[in-house]
Amino acid sequence: MGKASRDKGARREREIVARHRKAGIHAERVPLSGAAHYQGAAHDVDIYPRDADAPICAEIKARKKFPGWLMDWLGDADALILVEDRAEPLVILPWATWERLIQ
Repeated sequence: MGKASRDKGARREREIVARHRKAGIHAERVPLSGAAHYQGAAHDVDIYPRDADAPICAEIKARKKFPGWLMDWLGDADALILVEDRAEPLVILPWATWERLIQ
């Protein structure tokens, strides 16, 4: 990964941590963005909603533009749940919905 990509990822991770802190939720970046498998984990951000003992582990992905169908499928709904055969469902939430859930 090039320096520009690494810097962009770090900026986005810091932004997500700052958004959580602004919402009154403790969040912190994982050292080296999980590349060092800090405490056995390889994710980017730990989020501690409502004084939780165990964090929600978040992977942050930043792109110039995500596939259009993703936003089309979400529409004006509060959540998009993707279900793949024989796999756990994947939930995609707009920030406003996520913020309501964690507070």
